[in-house]
Amino acid sequence: MSLEFRNYSGLLAFGSLAFEIFKNMKTSPFPSVFSLKGELALITGGGTGIGQAMAQALHAAGARVVLVGRREVELAAAVKTMGVGASYAVHDITKTDETAALVEMITREHGPVTCLVNNAGRHLKKAAVDTTPQEFLDVLNTHIIGAHELTRLVAPGMTERKHGTILFTASMASLFGIPLVVAYASAKSAMLGMVRTLSTELSPHGVRVNAIAPGWIDTDMSRKAFAGDPARRSKIISRTPMAKLGDVSDVGWAAVYLSSPAAKFVTGAVLPIDGGVSMGF
Repeated sequence: MSLEFRNYSGLLAFGSLAFEIFKNMKTSPFPSVFSLKGELALITGGGTGIGQAMAQALHAAGARVVLVGRREVELAAAVKTMGVGASYAVHDITKTDETAALVEMITREHGPVTCLVNNAGRHLKKAAVDTTPQEFLDVLNTHIIGAHELTRLVAPGMTERKHGTILFTASMASLFGIPLVVAYASAKSAMLGMVRTLSTELSPHGVRVNAIAPGWIDTDMSRKAFAGDPARRSKIISRTPMAKLGDVSDVGWAAVYLSSPAAKFVTGAVLPIDGGVSMGF
């Protein structure tokens, strides 16, 4: 009888403790430190794949989002899945003479951009000796020149308000050698130099600049590539310590972290989202 009483008392004590924890959770800063409420995020290449996943995660965290890309059908479909607070603008970031008009339009219709995600990319799989100067320039114009022009135009407003985040989508090709992607690897490596320089210039003015380096992520593009090359997929999995491909949401939530107050002392960083492949053997 006494044993039953002691157990009952313990249960009451546990219930009281659980209630206190639950009560304190209501005032905990944990959820709000990841909140992006009040932010306006512009995501290039936001209609599909990793770009869309970042847009969805930023939107779920409370930000209003504007997706930018060349294909309206994909942008419209992506925005429809998010609903209120999501919109899009059709724009090719390599047309730098039109970028100022894009930024002006977005500012006029939605307010100033407080979170810029430079995600738009162009891939080229080709041997280095067969890659022409024009092909090389086409890749650089998307990843570097286009991203720089957009950054150049939104950064002054961020520094004036002393508030803003700029995020770049880097790559495993930024970190180690991958064959047959000389233009892409060069562009992504140059991107890290841009992140580091921008962070030193802008961070004193309240603007943080970081990069995410996705590993091999399960996307429509990767599925198509693996469909005709199963040996490549097996090789990638064997070199990934977590022995699987990543999900696009893994990159999306990393973008939320780097854009949120939780990362307020993080700038100039490159965050691999790769299941350990960049440090595995």
